[in-house]
Amino acid sequence: MSRTQMGLLIGVLLGLAAALGGFGAFAATVVFGATGLLVGRYLDGKLDLSQFVGRDRG
Repeated sequence: MSRTQMGLLIGVLLGLAAALGGFGAFAATVVFGATGLLVGRYLDGKLDLSQFVGRDRG
C-alpha cells in the first residue's frame, strides 16, 4: 500500500470518527479524505507544491 493510499484511508477513517451522521458528517469525511489524499501524494513525491508557495526548482 502506497503512502497515497494510506493517507486517503487514514483521512477517511478520521473523518468518520470525527463526525457521525447527517450531511455534516458526509462533508467532513470528504474534507478529511481529500486532505489525507493530498498529504499522501505529497509524501510519495507525486504532488509538487512549489507552484503554490512561490518556489521554482529551476
